[in-house]
Parts: sequence; structure tokens; C-alpha cells
Amino acid sequence: MTALFASGRIIDAILGLVALEAATLVAWRVHRGGRFALTPLICSLASGAALMLAVRAALIGSDWTVVALCLFASLMAHLGEVAWRMFGGSRGASDPAMPDLRQPGRPVTRRA
Repeated sequence: MTALFASGRIIDAILGLVALEAATLVAWRVHRGGRFALTPLICSLASGAALMLAVRAALIGSDWTVVALCLFASLMAHLGEVAWRMFGGSRGASDPAMPDLRQPGRPVTRRA
């Protein structure tokens, strides 16, 4: 196990699982016509993947700029998801707790 962490290969395995998860969800959406939105899902997975790349860079002793770039990429993907949820796409099926800012006065549904 020590070698897996020291070489960063553990992160490679996790990133492989994230890629498999993304491919499975996209295939499910295309095949079954699911109601969930792909854009925030892909942004969320990209944000997590960039964080894992930052951890991998730190584990293998990369320069701090590589870690910082990975963290910046994660931030951009996260902000993309937030912007999509606030200003784009439909809200009903994907996240009923997000307010519809295009329709002031519309009540916000709270999750239990």
C-alpha cells in the first residue's frame, strides 16, 4: 500500500473509477432518457477529478505551481456548476432546492 500512495497510483485508480462513473451516467442518460442534467454532473466530477490530481501532484512531489493549477481547475469547474445551477438549465428535476432567480417571488422548495 505504501508504494501505491508514494507513486500516486492510488489516485490513478480513483480517477479511473470517476471516469467509469461519468461514462456510466452519460450512457444511462442517453439510453434511458433520464431527467437529470448532465452539465452540473460533469462539472462536479471534473471538480473532484482536479482535486484528486492536486493530491497526486502533492504526493509525488511536483512543483507547487502544478498543485495550484489543479486547484484552480477544480475551482473553475465548481464555479461552472454553481453558475449553471443558478442561471441556466431547468431546476425542477435536477435540484428542487435551488431558487429560480429568473422568477422573483417564486417560493423556494426546501428539502426535508
